[in-house]
Amino acid sequence: MNEDEQLAARLTALTRDLMMIRSTDLHPDERQRCFQFIENHLEAIPDIRIESYESNGFQSLVAMPEGVACPDVLLVGHIDVIEHSDVSRYQGRVEEGRIVGPGAGDMKGADAIMIELFRQFQRDEPGCSVGIALTSDEEIGGENGVRYLFEEVGLECRRAIIPDGGSLNEVTTDEKGILHLKLTVRGKPGHAARPWLAHNAVEKLVGELGNLRSKFQYSPQAEPTEHWIATCAVTKISTPNEAVNRVPGEAEALIDIRFPPPQTVAGLLADIRNVLSEDVEIDPIVCAEPTHLAPDPLFCEITEEIAGEEVSLIKSSGGSDARFICRDGTPVMLSRPRVGSLHAANEWIEIESMITYYRICERYIRAVTSR
Repeated sequence: MNEDEQLAARLTALTRDLMMIRSTDLHPDERQRCFQFIENHLEAIPDIRIESYESNGFQSLVAMPEGVACPDVLLVGHIDVIEHSDVSRYQGRVEEGRIVGPGAGDMKGADAIMIELFRQFQRDEPGCSVGIALTSDEEIGGENGVRYLFEEVGLECRRAIIPDGGSLNEVTTDEKGILHLKLTVRGKPGHAARPWLAHNAVEKLVGELGNLRSKFQYSPQAEPTEHWIATCAVTKISTPNEAVNRVPGEAEALIDIRFPPPQTVAGLLADIRNVLSEDVEIDPIVCAEPTHLAPDPLFCEITEEIAGEEVSLIKSSGGSDARFICRDGTPVMLSRPRVGSLHAANEWIEIESMITYYRICERYIRAVTSR
């Protein structure tokens, strides 16, 4: 096998090994096992330090060469994946040049690339100013992962690579802000045969959600470039009610709002408060302002050279841990190999593009660490 074929084999094997570990929000023991697996891959590298951190039950791992506190390049990723009820899905499989299964594209394939890059540079260029940070709560907001590392532990870097957005020739420059809210409505419980004696909390909540959704108008048929507007998605409605013949006295909903500048968290919360009735309780879960990532032009140049395609600078409706790193102007490179069906059971990452992305990052790291 030639060098790229050997690299493809290593990355495929490591990705599938990582995917087999069900490191979801509901399985903290599996998240811990995933970190132990990664540490086993890193601890044989001489003259590096591996540090583990924990915040509210969520672990993080940071590896650096000895003597480096603020690396020229920090590789940043997360090991947590979306929960699927069918455990067999986590086995992962190779089909038509892709690794397929939960976590393949978001983002254990990218984790494998970063682990291999870190090992290569520390093996071939001991002390090279590149580090790696892996967290376990990105899918639920990143507050106890990257935010904790940068704002409380004091982690720093001169630039970061986060392969968790964009695509092979699409580099993200801007991300929408995020508002995750829980809305709670209280009514009066009663027997469903005499609903006039009760006050149905679910029915009231549904009416309130309709009023809220009417303030966020967008077309499902619109082109992606036309979606740089505020959106609101109702993601869950629930009640503690367990009986079919009982009118519920309490109901709650989770909503996910994404918004571009110049809108702000404070402004949107005020608008939402004005739309909803006073007796609707609003509890913020995640609040994040829109972010500008300022990627290094050199990274874009190298991407074009190696990928053989013109780079598109894109705006993303999604969010990432990049928002915790770019606040002080630190450049963040947010792109990745080709992926698809994210968060579905048949999620995938293209192996050929993994090699291309590896080579892009390899050349970029070598360029900025040799200055």
